[in-house]
Amino acid sequence: MIKVTLKDGSVKEFDSPVSYGEIAKSISGRLYENATCAKVDGEIHDLRDVADKDVNLEILTFDDKEGKKAFWHTSSHVMAQAILKFIPDAKLTIGPAIENGFYYDIDTDVNFDEELIAKIEAEMKAISKAGSEIKRYVLGKEEALAKFAGNEYKQELINELPEGEEISFYEQEGFTDLCAGPHLMSTSPIGAYKIMSVAGAYWRGDSNNKMLKRVYGISFPKQKQLDEYLNMLEEAKKRDHRKLGKELRIFEMCDEGPGFPFFLPNGMIIYNTLLDYWRELHKREGYVEISTPIILNRQLWETSGHWDNYKDNMYFTKIDGDDYAVKPMNCPGGMLVYKMEPHSYRDLPMRVGEIGLVHRHELSGALNGLMRVRCFHQDDAHIFMTPDQIRDEIKGVVKLFNEVYNLFGLSYHAELSTRPEDSMGSDEDWELATEGLRGALEELGLPYVVNEGDGAFYGPKIDFHLKDALGRTWQCGTIQLDMQMPERFELEYVGADGEKHRPVMIHRVAYGSIERFIGILIEHFAGAFPTWLAPVQAVVIPVGEAHKDYAYEVLKKLEAAGIRAKVDDRNEKMGYRIRENQLQKVPYMLVVGDKEIADGSVSVRDRKEVLKDAMPTADFIDYVVKEIKERRL
Repeated sequence: MIKVTLKDGSVKEFDSPVSYGEIAKSISGRLYENATCAKVDGEIHDLRDVADKDVNLEILTFDDKEGKKAFWHTSSHVMAQAILKFIPDAKLTIGPAIENGFYYDIDTDVNFDEELIAKIEAEMKAISKAGSEIKRYVLGKEEALAKFAGNEYKQELINELPEGEEISFYEQEGFTDLCAGPHLMSTSPIGAYKIMSVAGAYWRGDSNNKMLKRVYGISFPKQKQLDEYLNMLEEAKKRDHRKLGKELRIFEMCDEGPGFPFFLPNGMIIYNTLLDYWRELHKREGYVEISTPIILNRQLWETSGHWDNYKDNMYFTKIDGDDYAVKPMNCPGGMLVYKMEPHSYRDLPMRVGEIGLVHRHELSGALNGLMRVRCFHQDDAHIFMTPDQIRDEIKGVVKLFNEVYNLFGLSYHAELSTRPEDSMGSDEDWELATEGLRGALEELGLPYVVNEGDGAFYGPKIDFHLKDALGRTWQCGTIQLDMQMPERFELEYVGADGEKHRPVMIHRVAYGSIERFIGILIEHFAGAFPTWLAPVQAVVIPVGEAHKDYAYEVLKKLEAAGIRAKVDDRNEKMGYRIRENQLQKVPYMLVVGDKEIADGSVSVRDRKEVLKDAMPTADFIDYVVKEIKERRL
């Protein structure tokens, strides 16, 4: 008897070995139709694989991250089949699923123009409509090499496989490709395709090798989903933080410092306003703030483990002949601060915050505006505590994060990342730390998914993935539980028993990288920041020359109330000035003319072109001051 435990805890029993696809069918015909692969005891399997012992099983669909991968991997094979119809002598290399879709690298001299791309897309749809069954089979190494006798790329891949290993292939409609899988059961679930772009790519990423054509694609179960995705991409282009950041004078990137952002006056207002909020919130929650040096010696980084585990991402220098490193993280400096004075259990938990500038060596190809830079500020905090304080402190941090993200209208989901292969510490420490994080999440009733093996080298972590206005997700906040660094730095506190004990430590960031968080907010709000965060909160627009003096009187009153404002008295038509300030995403435009001077009022227009009745200047100031104070969205 084989017992299969499903995700909801229910158990299905089978008299003999059974495929995961058949198990899905036994649960629900609809589930089987939507199934893309299976998660078996935490590992991803093809639906064709067989359960021959008791297992824990989750049937995955396109709605699951790994389910999408199987769907898109199958789609890459369909695209390769379609390409061969029009370029029969093309040599296929590899075609993996990626974060958003898939690609296939192909050796061909044929140019992929719009006409050819349209033909390939039409053929892909025809292949799916035919609904061909996808079959999996295995061959030995010699048979596999013979099968790809004319393709040196596939032969190279086959020759790299261990001797004696069976090599798997997937076949549909006579098209066969070398692949480990998993794949869909047939091509019919793929309802819509789009070839997104064609680029050059060296074989194996090596510039010494031949340049191939890399064809990128995306696919979905339904045409409506593809249409929504393409619309989202168009909206994302309009919201691109690199474009808006330049137009709104928030930041610039210069050739003289690739990956090192220059913040302009408007950007510094946003940056400092975010920090003002951060400091206000953390003071309320009992944090103290410190600042630690940017450059520290090699011995420190060896003690922390970064020298051995993070060296490739660090910058180095020499001082007086000794090796030093520019800090990629703030935590080792925080360890030294803790050690500067003795501590008692009465001092714990000790919550220490730092807005620290860190530098990390990123490859030039990975740089992306504020989203991936080489220097950034982390809103770091380290909490030193006793083991019995772990859950309460984690719960407190999660509640703080929830307050921060809700303020910006950002929903989120949590992911628990467990021990990686290259980790430090004992099994017992990792078990205690992981269960501390898991227990806090479950006590809070916060849904989460588990990322096996994706923790930091010194401890497990909870990552918070924010969802923006377009439904895109961004990893920002993180909570890392660390028992290794306190051990390596020999941190101590005197317990109630009078003996010395080792504290446990939490590393945590709410914004993550402040630079990246600003980039996310630019795109989330499409540059139209809430009034409390906007660089310019109101602009006064005099109708004509005779109204300038009154405009500056209004400006003084706004500034006296703490409202960031300016006067736009350029020698341009009023309509032009209004439109220009709307394009600059200024929340409020105050038009003043004869009537407003006579009434002591302002005519209010917001950036969405909503006209409001004229109101006394004092009333407008009261309204905006309250809006700013309450940090309304």
